[in-house]
Parts: sequence; C-alpha cells; structure tokens
Amino acid sequence: MNNAIKTIAPIVLAVMGAALGAGAAHAAYPERPIKLIVPFPAGGTTDTVARFIAQGMGEKLGQSVIVDYKAGAATIIGADAVAQSAPDGYTLLLGTATTFTINPILYPKLSYDPLKSFTPIGVIGTTPLAIMATQAEPAKDLKSLIENLRKDPGKYSYGSHGNGTPVHFAAEMLWSAAKVKVTHVPYKGSAPALNDLMGGQIPISVEALPAAVAAAKGGRVKVLAVTSDKRSPLMPEAPTVAESGYPGFAMQTWFALVAPSGLGKAEQDKLANALSATLADPALKERLAGVGIEPGFEPAAGYVSRVEGDIAKLGPIARDNNIERN
Repeated sequence: MNNAIKTIAPIVLAVMGAALGAGAAHAAYPERPIKLIVPFPAGGTTDTVARFIAQGMGEKLGQSVIVDYKAGAATIIGADAVAQSAPDGYTLLLGTATTFTINPILYPKLSYDPLKSFTPIGVIGTTPLAIMATQAEPAKDLKSLIENLRKDPGKYSYGSHGNGTPVHFAAEMLWSAAKVKVTHVPYKGSAPALNDLMGGQIPISVEALPAAVAAAKGGRVKVLAVTSDKRSPLMPEAPTVAESGYPGFAMQTWFALVAPSGLGKAEQDKLANALSATLADPALKERLAGVGIEPGFEPAAGYVSRVEGDIAKLGPIARDNNIERN
C-alpha cells in the first residue's frame, strides 16, 4: 500500500503542477492580439477614435489591438457580433450612444441589451452637438431663434442626419423644451444636410460640433448654441442651450468600450486600466480633441449611468414625437 502511494504521489504532484501552470498562463492575459469591433464603416469619426484607442491600449497591454469593421443596421450588426462572442477579453466593441441608448429605445426586439449583453470597460469621451442656422436667418442667438419660431412656425424646418439619429433626438428634445414645433427634414447623412443648410434650402440644422465648426468657417452658416452641459473648447464663444434659457438641458453623443457579458473581473480591470492610462496621455487627448472628441475616462459605473439616464430621458422624446427608424 505504501509503495502504491509512493508511486501515485509523483503523478498527483505532476498533475497539480500542470494545473498551476495553466492558471499562471491564463493570468498572463492578454497572450494574443485583441480584436476591436467598430460598428461603422471605415473612415468616419468612430473609426478614427478606435484607431487612436487601439494604438494606445496596445502599447499599455503589450499586445496588438486590431480594428475590425462590422458596419450596418445602425450599429446593430457589430454590437450583436460582440454580444455573442466569447467573454475572454479578446473581442471588444467601440460603440456610441446610438448603439447603447438610441437603438434600445427604437427597437423593442433588439438582439442585444446594453446592460445585460456587455461588460463595460469604460466611457471614452463625448462630442457636443450644435444648433445651426443660415446667415440669412435674422436670429443672432438661440433665444431669438425660438422667438422667431413662435411668431412664424410654418416658415421653419430643420435638417438632421436622418430619423432616429442623435441629432434628431437633440432637436426634438430642444423643441419640446421650448414648446415649439418645427418640421423635420431627414437626410441620409451629415454632408447632404450641411450642403442644403449652406445653400439655404433649410434654415436650421443640428450637427456634430466638429462638422459645424468647419462649416461655420465658410461664413454661410452660424452656430447658435451647443447641446453639451458646458461650453466646448472647439468653439468656446458658442453658449450652451442651458445658458440660452433652458437650464439642465444636455444632449451629446458619447463613445464607450465594452466586452461581451461574463468577462472576468481581472480582465475587465486590466482593460479598464489600459483605457484610463491611454486617455490620460496628453498627446492622445490632443489628437482626440482634433477630431472633436472631448476625452474623459469614466469607469463601468459611468457607462451604466449614461445608459440608464439617456434611455430615461430620450424614451419619452421618441414616444411623444413618433421618432422611429426608416
């Protein structure tokens, strides 16, 4: 019996050693490149943000972070692909407010849940939106524009990127706060909406601030207010909507990094630390600011707060104004 024990003991120790070795290897995450899914086509702002973040996090993690595109269906295709991926830390999603708050409002049978389907890594930053008008519009600020809308409501319409987009929600949120009605003219993207605004075909438009700033430099359009809770460094002379007579008004698009639900705490923390360190880099901050992103890391709790807050705030706007996707 003693001989048998002596024979078995080395085997048991070997098995235990192998198990401990496997655990140590697992603790070395990440051991291979990480895939970062972008649910938009290449070449846009989200793609640019993803490339900046991928480079910075790759340096911090000691592994390549490879940007991959799964565009379509208002970001649903990419988001769903990540939601169904293994929660091992090797597939991430860089989504926006459209992905995490607007889609859940507009699609009752959405294939993913913004809170249950993902493990949040952190919020990356925000982009303010701008209320714009043609130079031919006599209003010099948002207050006088609202006065004009009340005097002659049938005269005015406004352009947006399309039905159910963040700029559409921001506009309807403002008109609701001001108790005015303005005819919505949805376009298929930013460029055609801006072209018609600059050409005078529409008197008002709502736009992401970077594009608004570029358009205003031409002198044919003007920015009356920004929708963020504080003035933007991109255009510090433009007052906020809150400053213009609507205290508490805030609506902006935002970017966040998430992983599939079920990601381990160790991997989540390692990714969050890498994202936080990346966003703290002054050079990266400058690069993000250059494309209109106001960087500001928020941990997992910040993501949850934004999702819950936006859905609570924007849900009634969608219902009261019959906002839906085309």
